[in-house]
Amino acid sequence: MNAEFFEAIEEIEKEKGIPRGYMYEKINQAMLTAFRRDYPECGDNVEIILDEEKKRIEMVVNKTVVEQVEDPNLEIALDAAKKISRRAKLGEIIAVPVETKKFGRIAAQSAKQVIIQGIREAERGIIYEQFTSKEHEILTGVVSHIEPRNGSVSIRISSNSEFTEAMLSANERIKNEELHEGDRIKVYVVEVRNSTRGPQVLISRTHPGLVKRLFELEVPEIYDGTVEIKSIAREAGSRTKMAVWSADPNVDPIGACVGPRGGRVASIVNELGGEKIDIIQFSEIPEEYIAASLSPSEVISVTMLEDGKSCRVIVPDNQLSLAIGKEGQNARLAAKLTGYKIDIKPASEA
Repeated sequence: MNAEFFEAIEEIEKEKGIPRGYMYEKINQAMLTAFRRDYPECGDNVEIILDEEKKRIEMVVNKTVVEQVEDPNLEIALDAAKKISRRAKLGEIIAVPVETKKFGRIAAQSAKQVIIQGIREAERGIIYEQFTSKEHEILTGVVSHIEPRNGSVSIRISSNSEFTEAMLSANERIKNEELHEGDRIKVYVVEVRNSTRGPQVLISRTHPGLVKRLFELEVPEIYDGTVEIKSIAREAGSRTKMAVWSADPNVDPIGACVGPRGGRVASIVNELGGEKIDIIQFSEIPEEYIAASLSPSEVISVTMLEDGKSCRVIVPDNQLSLAIGKEGQNARLAAKLTGYKIDIKPASEA
């Protein structure tokens, strides 16, 4: 029985990755809880012996050898002590074995609950550690359930050998993106929280970080640092603007992101359900940067205003609607990308 016990602990360590030392600690706690439920008078004189080498598990109560027993929970008579050890002497502490078979049903149930709870806590801890290391990264998940009432999606995500369910809320979904049970999709890990119900992995499909990580996966020059993403402004499902830069004069950062025949950016657009992506050249000169950010519109001039946080942009009359964009989207994303408030005027008014 004892050998089987230690084999079971080894199996738990292999299958679930829970260290043996942790499980021994929980079992020790469980057995003490069970014993004290049946014998509440016993104090700290109870001891659990777990010997891996000899495959032995034993519970003992340390009692003082006396001539006349006054407290049977703490003392043992000399003649009874000699049955356990022939060398027992008065005044000595002797370990009296406890038959765990005598535990009551309630006590045994309590011990079982402590062990089960210990395994759950350890599993949660392992999952938390595994997914915390994936914060701000992309994971691939499988859609397991779609809630028709509020549009939230349950996604089974994995990190190495660990799996967990994460909820993609309706406001973190790409607008008008159709998902079906069984679909494999990429999600961005925003944050991992440790709650009373276990680890909670907060995921998103609308976060600008998703676009950044997708380009890192697709563009080797971004992954190795030759090309740097300076800023991203995104309205998920519709349009993204991304500013890129390279310290190497021989590298075209926009061309690297677009890829041969537009293949690199096309695969990302496809992953995002057709979302348009404008890639622009970053510049340390605000006027150049702001003019580029309003792409695909032409810009005649950019004048920085006195507050240093806003500017006036002049565009050709026939480019005004393009510069502003549908429902102001192009100007709004340009402002978010550059960090400047942009006032756009047609050349005729200027």
